[in-house]
Amino acid sequence: MTLDTIIDRQSVLANVRAQNKKQLLQELSQALATRVAIDHRVIFETLLKREKLGSTGLGQGIAIPHGKVPAISRVYGLFARLTTPVDFEAVDGQPVDLVFVLLAPEHAGADHLKALAKISRILRDPAVVAKLRGTEDAEGLYAILTEPAANPTPNASAA
Repeated sequence: MTLDTIIDRQSVLANVRAQNKKQLLQELSQALATRVAIDHRVIFETLLKREKLGSTGLGQGIAIPHGKVPAISRVYGLFARLTTPVDFEAVDGQPVDLVFVLLAPEHAGADHLKALAKISRILRDPAVVAKLRGTEDAEGLYAILTEPAANPTPNASAA
């Protein structure tokens, strides 16, 4: 699985502004709603419900809010780079400036987990994170997220 199967160029936002976690989730829900053609309130409530179980702020300024939505047929993602970090109640207490929202169909157990694992691996790479933080346009962010180095094939290092 590569990220270009989850996001497209229109699903990458640069310079997002929000005052707090709730406002950020609302804005990202609205942006994602246009991509998946469902009401933004459904997405927002899904993400908020998941956050009530525990923050999806992984630490080091990164969050992966996610959830399952019955009305969609495949996994969708949206990446946002914030202009100013917001408190996301992350495990390390650090504010978040890189957010990858992930939505999966209700029945997509394995696909949802594979997508979460893939996104988590990419966003744990310090070189990728540094590039994302150093890039201010959506096109550049999309290129970083979908470049082959960020999406290696399982046996690429054996060559």
